Amino acid sequence: MCTLTISATIPGFKPAECIDTMCPSATPAQYFVFFLGLYLIALGTGGIKPCVSSFGADQFDDTDPEERIKKGSFFNWFYFSINIGALISSTVIVSIQENAGWGLGFSIPTLFMGVAITSFFSGTPLYRFQNPGGSPLTRVCQVLVATFRKRNLEAPTDYSLLYEAPDKTSESTGSRKLDHTDEMKCLDKAAVILDAEKKTEGISDPWRLCTVTQVEELKILIRMFPIWATGIIFSAAYAQMSTLFIEQGTMMDRTVGSFSIPAASLLTFNIITVILLVPIYDMLLIPIARKFTGKERGFSELQRMGIGLFISVVSISVAALVEMKRLAMAEALGLVDEDVPVPISILWQIPQFILFGAAEIFTVIGQYEFFYDQSPDSMRSLCSALSLLTSSLGSYLSSFMLTIVTAMTSDEDGKGGWIPDNLNGGHLDYFFWLLAGLGFFNMVVYVFCAKRYKQKRVA
Repeated sequence: MCTLTISATIPGFKPAECIDTMCPSATPAQYFVFFLGLYLIALGTGGIKPCVSSFGADQFDDTDPEERIKKGSFFNWFYFSINIGALISSTVIVSIQENAGWGLGFSIPTLFMGVAITSFFSGTPLYRFQNPGGSPLTRVCQVLVATFRKRNLEAPTDYSLLYEAPDKTSESTGSRKLDHTDEMKCLDKAAVILDAEKKTEGISDPWRLCTVTQVEELKILIRMFPIWATGIIFSAAYAQMSTLFIEQGTMMDRTVGSFSIPAASLLTFNIITVILLVPIYDMLLIPIARKFTGKERGFSELQRMGIGLFISVVSISVAALVEMKRLAMAEALGLVDEDVPVPISILWQIPQFILFGAAEIFTVIGQYEFFYDQSPDSMRSLCSALSLLTSSLGSYLSSFMLTIVTAMTSDEDGKGGWIPDNLNGGHLDYFFWLLAGLGFFNMVVYVFCAKRYKQKRVA
């Protein structure tokens, strides 16, 4: 943020002002400072996001029932705070940037980041720390290498013959041991003790012999993969809020009274929905659900994510219905060939934004809980990073689908199709129904995988 502030305030790094419609090009140095700031933010975000939620949850003791319940609430209020920040940045900060300049608009977030860093380090004496246990990727590779080396062996039916650390804790510092499971028995070969390893120091070489816990860590990652993969379709649908939902809004009547509403401003309804529903979910819905399900958190993580997937399908379906109504009105008024907004209020879009806010409460926060609770102790940050990876992969999938659909539905000159430049002459509703269909199929696959998912078992 400091680098971006410099690029927007210091004359040498700030591009020259535009004169009427003439805007001088930025110098290479100005480009360098600007993009350096952006890439530093991306790098910092990649380091903060997967770690901050795991670090916060680490402050709660899993062996204490009261703290376990509070840990579930932590993820809710953690996401609540993220959306409070998003609301302030998309309203107050944007207004300052538009009216007072980019320099002040970047300076305020920079100041708040300084306050946040100071606040974070001031709590150091109060934190509970989990000692680092080495690279989780190294541990995974060790199991794969050891399994390959012993590929011709037969894994024993008596799993007590497999190698495990003699202590109560895992060989990985601060991690708990995991019970053996009967799935993916081929990986058990990595924990088979050879006679030569009993006689030599080979028993201490993790690239030849792994513990049962280490093998189970890899099994957990493999079991989590189908659940993780279903989040990509959800993220692809979620990406429409900042892309095609806005395009749809620009072709609607954005006048409300004497005001003209920017199409992108309806994203605020999504953020406000999350802010309003988190307290309702945490304080009202969970206690009610707990009475019926008997679960500490009201719903299991898998149930919670499944509910969110269903709501996301409903949201995309609502967007398709709104687009069908918009296109029908465009045809009735003879506006199919006119690239002008159709006289249907943009407020019809509000339900689809609200529904996606509700879907976030269930699916996104459910993913936070699931990938933290079900991941091996030494891989919590890694698994949290994998859950965030679905967002980027979903955006790429959305772009890929748009490219394929445009190529398949357009004519040879690249005109027409489902999503042309003039949406009045296209069928954006077809694309929304395609996403809804994929979302429904994704939900069915998710239910199938969730029913067969085996929970992590700590020894």
